[in-house]
Amino acid sequence: MKNITKTYKILDFLYSLLLVDIIKGVILTTKYMFIKKSVTINYPYEKSKVNYRFKGEHALRRYANGEERCISCKLCEVICPAQAITIEGEKRADGSRRTVRYDIDMSKCIYCGLCEEACPVDAIVETMNVEFATETREELYYNKEKLLQNGDRWEVYLSEKLKVEAPYV
Repeated sequence: MKNITKTYKILDFLYSLLLVDIIKGVILTTKYMFIKKSVTINYPYEKSKVNYRFKGEHALRRYANGEERCISCKLCEVICPAQAITIEGEKRADGSRRTVRYDIDMSKCIYCGLCEEACPVDAIVETMNVEFATETREELYYNKEKLLQNGDRWEVYLSEKLKVEAPYV
């Protein structure tokens, strides 16, 4: 046992004396400088590929006739682990329920997608939009109107995505 320990100490000394770690580092740096292709992208002008199942900015969808889908069942509000969603609803004259207020605090949201999975009518969805940075925190409080605008902007993509994923749901 003592011979093995002495051998390791001698090898460790030679390893540090010959600067093996530094030589490995220089070889690796040289390889990335001259041989390997750069992995850095020029962001505003070049965009990286986003995964198809990426969960980004939220949106509220409408039916084809223009009526909003949300029936104020509050399942998304209940399932949200960050408690970022606030919903208030009311009954209409025909007996159906609709939302009066639908707010999401995007600074609290953890983009888990549970709200999207809980919705029985596919009203709340998460889009592929990753570029929604703001200058103030107040701009990250999404109300019903902003969520509906997002839904209108992304509807073609969202309906296509839901058709593709339908067999797996």
